[in-house]
Amino acid sequence: MMYRFLTKIHQRLCEKMYTFDDVVAFMYSPKHPSSLGVIRILFGLLMMLDLPEERGGADLFIRYGHPKNCHFPLFDSIKPLSYELMSVLYGIMWLGTLGIMLGLQFRLSVLMFAVPYWYIFLLDKSFWNNHTYLYGLVTILLLGSSANHYWSLDGLLNKKIRNKFVPNWNYFILKFQFFMLYFLAGIKKSNWEWLEGYAMNNMGHHWVFIPFRIFLTPEQVDFLVIHWIGCIFDLVIGFLIWLEFTRPVAMVLCTFFHLMNSRMFSIGLFPYVCLATLPLFCEEDWPERFRKALIERKPSSGKSENNVCSKETPDVKPNITWKKRLVVCLLLTHCTIQTFLPFSHSITKGYNNWTNGLYGYSWDMMVHGWETNLVVVKVVDNNSGEEYFLDSTAWTLNERWNKHADMCVQYAQCVKENLADHSPEISKNISIYIDVWCSMNGRIQQRMFNPNYDLLKANWSVFEDVEWLLPLLSEYSGFRKKISKISEDVYSWSNSSEVIFISDFPGMNFENFVNPELKNVSLEVVEGSVRYEIEDNKDVKILNKGEREQIEVGKFHKIFTISEKPSFFMYTYMNSTKDITDQIETEKPKLRYTMYSPFPLLEDVNHRVESFKKMFSHIYNGYQYVIKNAY
Repeated sequence: MMYRFLTKIHQRLCEKMYTFDDVVAFMYSPKHPSSLGVIRILFGLLMMLDLPEERGGADLFIRYGHPKNCHFPLFDSIKPLSYELMSVLYGIMWLGTLGIMLGLQFRLSVLMFAVPYWYIFLLDKSFWNNHTYLYGLVTILLLGSSANHYWSLDGLLNKKIRNKFVPNWNYFILKFQFFMLYFLAGIKKSNWEWLEGYAMNNMGHHWVFIPFRIFLTPEQVDFLVIHWIGCIFDLVIGFLIWLEFTRPVAMVLCTFFHLMNSRMFSIGLFPYVCLATLPLFCEEDWPERFRKALIERKPSSGKSENNVCSKETPDVKPNITWKKRLVVCLLLTHCTIQTFLPFSHSITKGYNNWTNGLYGYSWDMMVHGWETNLVVVKVVDNNSGEEYFLDSTAWTLNERWNKHADMCVQYAQCVKENLADHSPEISKNISIYIDVWCSMNGRIQQRMFNPNYDLLKANWSVFEDVEWLLPLLSEYSGFRKKISKISEDVYSWSNSSEVIFISDFPGMNFENFVNPELKNVSLEVVEGSVRYEIEDNKDVKILNKGEREQIEVGKFHKIFTISEKPSFFMYTYMNSTKDITDQIETEKPKLRYTMYSPFPLLEDVNHRVESFKKMFSHIYNGYQYVIKNAY
């Protein structure tokens, strides 16, 4: 069947060379409006539910009620409004989602939602997600569509648009956007970093994989199902759902896929938006067919229906005008940008770190797993020489910023402004250094940035490589299997045994304080050579590969990497508090594994109601403030 389908396409292409006007005619061929109307209703409803949660409507005061909080805008000229005015914006957004859902003053409603949405999106890169970016794109695409021609208050009030056919591009551009959502995610997963199974671990124990665990171990589920089948699924599902003869199976697979994701990950309403838009790929008049089928089952009232929707789609070649050509050019430009943007990292070099680009438009969904062990923010008063250490969570709302060089620069500037206002004992002549220790995809903990680089003097540009970024130690990537074996061995010693793996660069030093509660702490060098120094102790020891040293607890010590290549060492110790912690954890209800309903929206009703109450309370406060200041 696939062969016949491809042969037919080839014959049609050989019969005629298509012109641009043929493309315009295809884009403007009339289509039934019912499916688009249903998508509009569902999207508006889901965005309404999304506002208190992922858009932060329930936490407006936390996000915007503290003027000294650091934000990370895409353009530094974008600044947050006051808490009260931000609350008013959320009220406007909510009215916009309501208007979208009801199809009332449709384009105005889309603008009321889209403009504040993109302002809030561009205001803080640290909150970016792929699906957040997707919602913004869908909103823009809906703005120019005729999604209010079916089941809308606009249609009820204006008979000229009620059930009027819509141009084919209204469907095509949305189909393209969701096709690229799947396909680009598959492309991003088609690398050995993902296919070797390091991005996501320990997910095979989740209850959603119970059917797979009948014939696979949890580790095999991680490797084969999550990584390999997940990659193949993303690559092919867009094609399967677009083709009519494979669509039924693809719809079922997509449904299970998104429901499983909704149970495994905290990704808000993203799975439900994907489920709600699956009907885009079906015949455009499926809601009308469904409605007619219900009517035919009811006893006939003797009245005949005079409805435009009962007519078949007219087979008339649309009149080609310059406006239609312009619209198609804009649509094709959008398609080109969305195809190119996820691979534009050779241009926007300033946003590249260990991974390429900012998280959002790149569609590298969950390709990289992060574990951050330590973030040190050091402020040096250049006049007095005093050093101050700042809590890395101060004035921030999340920790994503510390793994992006551009956001680290913005954070340093924010800290400088806040210290100038609140710490008169510190002069304005300061330097700020940030030392981030993290691991990506199960690698060894290592520094991400040069800890001796003053970020207030950073030479950062969108189009240039980050000069203070330290390279990912890929030469030690092959040690991940060895790390796993060593860890299993250490954990077998006792229930309280622990191990930490660290790597550092030549000429740098790692300073550490060992908590007195830890027992039998030892340091072993796996690769390279280090110099070990203890606080207030003149004894210096050189440790080479394979050598071990017992560590004094309750004191600071430094480890200098003196070898020409990066060092790789590990701490092993007994954590006396681990048994207590494990006992507490076992007594906690593990909701992630005991919630067996496939619809968390139903389980979270009370939580969502409370979130709505909080959001409307903030919105009320905002409008009260505006009204009082207006008179």
